[in-house]
Amino acid sequence: MANHKSAEKRIRANETKRLRNRYQHKTTRTAVKGLRAAKTKAEAEGLLKEVSAMIDKLAKKNVIHWKKAANQKSRLAKQVNKLA
Repeated sequence: MANHKSAEKRIRANETKRLRNRYQHKTTRTAVKGLRAAKTKAEAEGLLKEVSAMIDKLAKKNVIHWKKAANQKSRLAKQVNKLA
């Protein structure tokens, strides 16, 4: 249990951030699944732009590692380019 006022505030702030990060990470994963399920190239290209921005935001806030973000974006771009 926290003994200082600042430590109690830090616990509250950390919990708030944890929930926000969790929500954003889950939302991004769902968007990635939607992109992978896209059938047409035009639809996929539109989604790729949105998903890439979401992944970049997660990496910027250190929710995911920046190299993982780069790998995900690369793989998704490859998949979109394969679509006819």
